[in-house]
Amino acid sequence: MVGLGRFGLKRVHSIVKDSRTRLRAVSDIAVNRAREVSSEMNCEFTTDWEEAVDRHDVDIVVVSTSTQFLSEIALGALQAGKHVLCEKPFGRSAGEVLPAVLAAKSNGLTLKVGYNHRYHPALKKAHEISSSGTLGRLHFLRCVYGHGGRAGYEREWRTQAECAGGGQLLDQGVHALDLFRWFAGEFLEVKAVSETSYWPIAPLEDNIFALLRNAEGCVAQLHASWTSWKNTFRFEVSAEHGYLSVFGLGGFYGTETLVHGVRVALGHAPREGRFEFLQPDESLKLEWVDFLDCIEQGRAPQSSGEDGWRTLKLAESIYAAARTASTSVDDQLSAASA
Repeated sequence: MVGLGRFGLKRVHSIVKDSRTRLRAVSDIAVNRAREVSSEMNCEFTTDWEEAVDRHDVDIVVVSTSTQFLSEIALGALQAGKHVLCEKPFGRSAGEVLPAVLAAKSNGLTLKVGYNHRYHPALKKAHEISSSGTLGRLHFLRCVYGHGGRAGYEREWRTQAECAGGGQLLDQGVHALDLFRWFAGEFLEVKAVSETSYWPIAPLEDNIFALLRNAEGCVAQLHASWTSWKNTFRFEVSAEHGYLSVFGLGGFYGTETLVHGVRVALGHAPREGRFEFLQPDESLKLEWVDFLDCIEQGRAPQSSGEDGWRTLKLAESIYAAARTASTSVDDQLSAASA
């Protein structure tokens, strides 16, 4: 385990609870933290990630550092012959992560990017319903995701351009992009607006607004925000014969809930089914189980390395679209009158 921050520690607890895996070594640049975790988990520790991934008794490396180190460590682990689970967003750019994707393929190793939202029960059930075809053709997807930060947020690594590579789009927004691609495939057209509304973090954004469209005409709309008044997650699917709405992720985001609506007749209220998932968030545990199954069965994982690379390419397209000069309403009116 490389990286023992808040999320890395959550991964540690998922690993040690699985009977198929044993935690051999942890690594973090904070020596006291590494020593404390190794003592608690009865494993060895080091501050040198290369020493950790080169161990002969290690088969899998989990990378949970800040973004600027993710792809380098993932690549090093793959070159050392290890399977890798790397946290999202996998790297600061698509080009930065591509060597790891190619290394996994050439070495026959399993590389997974940690998009754990796919394992939340409401989203998983929504995907099963959507994939069954009963909804018919997808019309649009919509996601609102965000929180308001906390005191000192502007000084954390995720708001520093060199460390994070991007702002809220690469922090929480990429989860939505991964879900969009999971439900609707690849997107071909992009329009976007990026804003730094409150936090003094320019050139990074604390709000991103994006419109995407795929080859079949399905439109996806994203608003990811670090200026939400309260923690918010909403994911919606609207289709030919019905719709799906997921809100909440447990914890501060509220009870995870899925609403499945089915059209009865035009002009009449739809028939709705409502599913609430009151259990604690086990998405990391379920993701770990699936990852191990993929290694043992030799199959490609969900949110594979290539998936992660494609999601970053989509994020880069959104940033590029946001940089494109927009036309003012006055300019449009002047052109129309001329």
